[in-house]
Amino acid sequence: MKIDERKYAETARAYAYRIIRDNIISLELEPGSAFNDMEVSRQIGISRTPVREAVLQLCEESRIIEVFPQKGMRIALIDVELVEEARFLRLLLEKAVAELSCDMTVQSDIEQLRENVKLQNFYMEEGSPKKLLELDNEMHRKLFSLCHKELTYNMCRRLAIHYDRIRSLSVNTVKDRTIIEDHQKLIEAIAAKNKRGAAEIMERHLNRWQMNEQRFREQYPQYFKPADASRKVSAAASTGLDS
Repeated sequence: MKIDERKYAETARAYAYRIIRDNIISLELEPGSAFNDMEVSRQIGISRTPVREAVLQLCEESRIIEVFPQKGMRIALIDVELVEEARFLRLLLEKAVAELSCDMTVQSDIEQLRENVKLQNFYMEEGSPKKLLELDNEMHRKLFSLCHKELTYNMCRRLAIHYDRIRSLSVNTVKDRTIIEDHQKLIEAIAAKNKRGAAEIMERHLNRWQMNEQRFREQYPQYFKPADASRKVSAAASTGLDS
């Protein structure tokens, strides 16, 4: 696991949640791997209770950690159905935000977005996928913020963890510049007040992962839930975590 420093005034539970979530998205905690809350609490440097509380929150929000009573826990395999559900939610919201941005952004906003994409290009060249994903997230968050829809962004982010793991695979495996090119085209469409164009670019952007699904499955078969497997729902929300 990669451990970032605890932020000022960040509660132990919030810190544990952020560190665990970030490591799941980055695939440092690999899909299908065992999860030991005692070991994680030791690595993070906090007590076991806030770690368990963070795990429960992640179970309830997204089923990203599976709990097996009396047996233990594991990071959920990538479930394409849940990836699609997360993509569906993002698509509905972000197409609308792209259109709203055409009406609500000013020139200084456009310049900030362009600067973000310049940095994305830089970190693509430098081979820094973690920083690239951070900038990607910041750009999308900025669009919601410009439209005064920050709470909506936070709601969407909870389920997006399934989609975000695919994004990590894309950045690490494909190293595809078309993602950054989509961002550039999107910003220019917003600058031109082209609502239809902005919405179409956003839709194409969020659908790109489907073109690489087979490649991901072939390279990382151990990460994916079998297509015909029945979905397992974590018992954490109803039974709690076992000691």
